[in-house]
Amino acid sequence: MSASIIANLCIHILTWNVGTHQPDDISMTDVLSLNGTTACPNQQLPDIYVVALQEVSIHAKNQFLNIFHDDPWTFKIGAHLTPYDYIKVGTEQMQGILIMMFAQPKHEPHMKDVEVQSTRTGLGGLWGNKGAVSIRMSLYGTGVTFVGAHLAAHDDKLSERIEDYNQIVNNHHYKTPKYRSIFDHDYVFWFGDLNFRLTGTDSAWDIRNLVEQAKLEELIERDQLSLARTTGNAFALLTEELPTFAPTFKFHEGTSEYNLKRRPAWCDRILYRVQVNRYPDITLNITQLSYKSHPDYTLSDHKPVSAEFLYKIEAQSQTDEELYELTHGGSSTETPLASFDSENARLAPMY
Repeated sequence: MSASIIANLCIHILTWNVGTHQPDDISMTDVLSLNGTTACPNQQLPDIYVVALQEVSIHAKNQFLNIFHDDPWTFKIGAHLTPYDYIKVGTEQMQGILIMMFAQPKHEPHMKDVEVQSTRTGLGGLWGNKGAVSIRMSLYGTGVTFVGAHLAAHDDKLSERIEDYNQIVNNHHYKTPKYRSIFDHDYVFWFGDLNFRLTGTDSAWDIRNLVEQAKLEELIERDQLSLARTTGNAFALLTEELPTFAPTFKFHEGTSEYNLKRRPAWCDRILYRVQVNRYPDITLNITQLSYKSHPDYTLSDHKPVSAEFLYKIEAQSQTDEELYELTHGGSSTETPLASFDSENARLAPMY
């Protein structure tokens, strides 16, 4: 019997450290691939957008306003997506770390058990300036979580970054049975300002010169994140298509010129995991379609990074409802997004 396709979704993921700046007059058209640059099949717009931002302004005035309204960044991105009929699935913010999800309305009935979560790591977990926020759900019967993180900064803080990662893995828990932890999920997307730098003694000028000579492969060999994955110290369960774009940190704000007070590095990353053969007669698959930076954005000292993925589920005979019963054990309510909204999020359109 040939397998049938339960889902074949194009998911757009974006991460950007916005350096406490407000969006103001910035257009998000390019970073959201709304200008015809999407890598989705037939150049169709993505089915789902997930955006993680770091260093979002946490001034008291903004925090007060956010109790009653969306954060300005969520509002800005929603304003770009609402004309294309996307709905907001949910958001979660912890200090300056923010994650949000938007989806085409046709997918809403196939999103269940939606939860948000956060884990603090900064200052021993007391402050929350570093850590992770996430949105998880049953998506067409499979368990998926999207984790947006901001890890410890500076060249000499590799051990702290690894400790941050392990704290998040150990302490980030959900209420949904069978999917209590991040890596219980069938699909995991982990992205953000992970802050990994380059090993070695090259000066900032040396690294910039190698970038200008397009010798990126020479630099990526000394990328701390890649080395941490290889040694198993952190992110070993995840996959990354290595960047082919220039390091995304650190720039003079308002320019695309590196600020050589810091050594350029690929701080902003997007990784994923899929448990391919987890269920009999069911095939889970991810295909990465793109991975790029957006150098024309000069708001902060980081460049935005985006990636697009095909999220595919095939089954011999099951429907997504039957797959849900297998994976989640029927723990959902009948109106998952409505119940989620009552506890945590404001569903669009609210712009």
